Amino acid sequence: MTTLSDLNTSSQADFIKHLHGIYEHSPWIPQRAAAAMPFASLTALKTELQRVLALASPQEQLGLIRAHPELAGKAAIAGQLTAESTREQAKSGLNLCSPEEFATLQRLNSEYNAKFGFPFILAVKGPTGEGLTRQDIIATFARRLKNRPADELAESLRQIKRIAELRLNDLFDVRLDFGPAIMQHAETLAGWSDSDYNLTCAYLTPAHRNTAAQLAEWMREAGMQVHIDAVGNVVGRYLSDVPGAKTLMTGSHYDTVRNGGKYDGRLGIVLPIAVVRHLHERGEKLPFHLEIVGFAEEEGVRFKSTFLGSTAVTGKFDVSLLDKVDADGVSMREALAAAGHEASAIGAIARDPADLLGYVEVHIEQGPVLLERDLPLGIVTAIAGSSRYLVSLGGVASHAGTTPMTMRKDAAGAAAEIILLVEQRCNLGEALVGTVGQLHVPNGSVNVIAGACTLSLDIRAAVDAVRLAAVDDILEGIAAICARRQIDYQIELLLSAPAAPCAPWLMSQLAQAVASVGITPYALLSGAGHDAMAMAAITDVAMLFTRCGNGGISHNPLETMTADDADIAAQALLAFLRHFQPKPALA
Repeated sequence: MTTLSDLNTSSQADFIKHLHGIYEHSPWIPQRAAAAMPFASLTALKTELQRVLALASPQEQLGLIRAHPELAGKAAIAGQLTAESTREQAKSGLNLCSPEEFATLQRLNSEYNAKFGFPFILAVKGPTGEGLTRQDIIATFARRLKNRPADELAESLRQIKRIAELRLNDLFDVRLDFGPAIMQHAETLAGWSDSDYNLTCAYLTPAHRNTAAQLAEWMREAGMQVHIDAVGNVVGRYLSDVPGAKTLMTGSHYDTVRNGGKYDGRLGIVLPIAVVRHLHERGEKLPFHLEIVGFAEEEGVRFKSTFLGSTAVTGKFDVSLLDKVDADGVSMREALAAAGHEASAIGAIARDPADLLGYVEVHIEQGPVLLERDLPLGIVTAIAGSSRYLVSLGGVASHAGTTPMTMRKDAAGAAAEIILLVEQRCNLGEALVGTVGQLHVPNGSVNVIAGACTLSLDIRAAVDAVRLAAVDDILEGIAAICARRQIDYQIELLLSAPAAPCAPWLMSQLAQAVASVGITPYALLSGAGHDAMAMAAITDVAMLFTRCGNGGISHNPLETMTADDADIAAQALLAFLRHFQPKPALA
């Protein structure tokens, strides 16, 4: 087994020799990285190797990509792969392909090379290092074949960096303390779903209740005092021995969107549980109580009302929501009772701000910023504010063949114009985005002009004034479009959440924790909403983002991250907790 000390005390020639199998037939990468010896940690070595690759010329990068073998290709058949590639392809069973799988891979290899001019590269050991299945590999192959050349080139380089990370772990016999357990817990939770075909976990469904029970069990095993409160939040407290200790809070939500990903929200629960388990196993206490909250609802899937869990904690829960009904006519009050909760007790959930030290949330980024910068972690500066509306349009349904174009009152046509209005207006603002995520023509028919249409609006910006100005312009534009087209309209406000800036004093401590694990601190905005937005009403908040793979896609089954990134995020949170200092009192 190679050690970091071996590497740091070696000659340049021996350094290159130690790392000869990390990058396929490309000794120039360790040769250039050798100038940065000695390395303080394996993370520092990985970072330097990645930096060398990022700074290489396009010709060198392309040469590295082309040095990789095809998956289950001619080199594999002829036994001409490097030892590393042989082990990796065997890990995923590519040496055991059925004739049909082999034929599919050969066809995909041919089509891919014809389109891109280089071989398809995938870290076949996958996010956990345990290996992707052949079916996963084929599905990824087919999906990435649709990419644009520039995007696929960038993705190939990211896959090479992941392959190198895994090979370095093998070379140094790395055993991750937290990552594998975090990934396995996310996998376990994904086993409970409202759907047989995807991950959907809506508020207070059987899948939701099973998820809550599992989180509570893991919290107890980690040495926490645990209860599930009246709104369904799973609360675990790791108690301090210090008399009069206050409470630092962390957590996230465990419900999901329909057809969602495994890590959105849930990472922010299972990761701190893993950290607390680590502390408990060592008999290590903190000078403050640490409370992890698995918030019961944040996504608004079942009752179209978001942040139910966190608004209960902040004392801002809207009791009128108890009478809202789901698609089956079940009220929230009835759903709570069926789950064994007492709606009248929700008010007692509210925390006393005087007892709180702050709230820190770990979350997958749900975007590509960290991915594009080769950074596993980032520190959030602010969470964008959001305005959400439901727009109902009323026209006249009439015959598609006999109604002249000039006489139509087409609700779908108005909706199309509104969608373009949102896109055009939100292209004008900095850190401003607008989305029409739902569009429905009720009772629509191919030969009938749409008499009605509903659509959603979601406008977000880091600065509230920018968001509200865009909202005003869009609502005025909707009125003008509908007047010109003779369309009746109604606009219902679903959510208006102000931007939530993160507390500089907490951000500073997160930056120190991130730096302590060998990662350069990087600050970024969160365009997505989080429970931290609600928690900002009663205490200072901060967020730590982890890198999101597959181009940064989220709210989607393709949402992914790696065990290595989960591990280093847990290491950073552990460092943050061990060195946490309360906010200084004002002089």
